[in-house]
Amino acid sequence: MIIELVDIAILVLLGVTGLTIIRLRNLFAAAMMAGIYSLLSASLFVVMDAVDVAFTEAAVGAGISTVLMLGTLALVGHQEAAPRRTAWLPLFVVSVTGAALVYGTLDMPPFGNPDNPVHQHVAPHYLEETPNEIGMPNVVTAVLASYRGYDTMGETAVVFTALVGVLLLLARGPRPRWTRPPGSWWALAPEDEKESKEEEGDARG
Repeated sequence: MIIELVDIAILVLLGVTGLTIIRLRNLFAAAMMAGIYSLLSASLFVVMDAVDVAFTEAAVGAGISTVLMLGTLALVGHQEAAPRRTAWLPLFVVSVTGAALVYGTLDMPPFGNPDNPVHQHVAPHYLEETPNEIGMPNVVTAVLASYRGYDTMGETAVVFTALVGVLLLLARGPRPRWTRPPGSWWALAPEDEKESKEEEGDARG
């Protein structure tokens, strides 16, 4: 009963955080809220006994992704431009996709049921043979590092490639100059910075 209440509380916090991210126009605040969303997701995975997934979510979602988003905001500024089109079409697409995903989960077996198909195939082999085949007392570590070693290596390579790609994009061109008009900070692109300097020169002349 307590675990169910914790699940409901985390799900409610996830929903509130998601709606907050949608309504925010300050990108720095949105990036911080996205990190909080990832930490809440990791907490939900821990409650569901998926500690390995929780660790990945906390490291990649709340850690690396937040750092990359903050590095991007240092170049493009913190304020989102006003949308030029209505949000009804994206809202419709998201609603239909979400409804399809929920419909796809209706015939899933009950969570935690020992008779579920996933517990009748390789799971018994892992639990019984891991100490003999791998020599690790932790079954999850044995699965990630040995049985699914190539898959884990592929996931790590994907994350590393994404990190290198983002860093290469962030390293292109000179860093913009920051200016502070009334109310907020803005980043000037190199061409805007040149025009700003020319305007300052004309004003002094």
